[in-house]
Amino acid sequence: MSRSPQIVRTIPALRRALDGISAKNATTALVPTMGALHEGHVSLVRLAKRRARKVIVSIFVNPTQFAPSEDFNSYPRTWKADIAQLAAEDVDLVWNPDVKTMYPDGFATTILTGGPATVGLEDRFRPHFFRGVTTVVGKLFTQCRPDFAIFGEKDFQQLRVITRMARDLDLGVKVVGSPTVRERDGLAMSSRNIYLSPEERRAAPKLYRAMKESARRVREGGDIEGAMAVGAELLKAAGFTVDYFEARHGETLKPIASAKDGPVRILVAAKIGETRLIDNLAV
Repeated sequence: MSRSPQIVRTIPALRRALDGISAKNATTALVPTMGALHEGHVSLVRLAKRRARKVIVSIFVNPTQFAPSEDFNSYPRTWKADIAQLAAEDVDLVWNPDVKTMYPDGFATTILTGGPATVGLEDRFRPHFFRGVTTVVGKLFTQCRPDFAIFGEKDFQQLRVITRMARDLDLGVKVVGSPTVRERDGLAMSSRNIYLSPEERRAAPKLYRAMKESARRVREGGDIEGAMAVGAELLKAAGFTVDYFEARHGETLKPIASAKDGPVRILVAAKIGETRLIDNLAV
């Protein structure tokens, strides 16, 4: 029978809960989320359970990673359903701070990163984004003191940025990537998929199909630039507005000219209607 996780919302309560875990010498894994949980998040929790004895899930919609034109206020919030899912997975602790707890009056510190955060992908279109992500994740790491932190590969540039940050700052946490979970038609699971109209939802899996087609061409010896152009055109024909559709080095995210320069990872961001989708695929 599943049990409800312990829910804490203040720093003192979090520290007491963590002290109790430390007293048992238990390893911990953190799964940072913004709520609106789906099967992709559940897969992260299950990986966390395989890595550590105790699992912490944070639920915090981080305002600093949203630009004024983005969807912070309308971002889906499904607290009761989220807690029910976490209870079913036997999560030990839920860290649910409010904005004032994370960013108290006078808060003046941010974490700025280079390397994979400045390769001209998400950072080109959302220049505010990674500063917000690294700052909040840095805080979550220092607050929760996990041995492991689990992130999905769907946000692949984010995964590389956080991995680099944790290593560079000696934060003592091993960042672990988990494979993207997809719907049966190939669409990557995302909390933002609920924004898609029925017509847009039918078209959305073409994002994955376009990546697969471009990956096939690269594997068969086609030139990378031509293969990426084919994928981008497939998306435009399906009604997408493409921000980027690129092949990059799978570790550094730097541009590559040939599959021999790999490992190769295709990364894409494209908008259909008012919904912006991101995805990636290893070649």
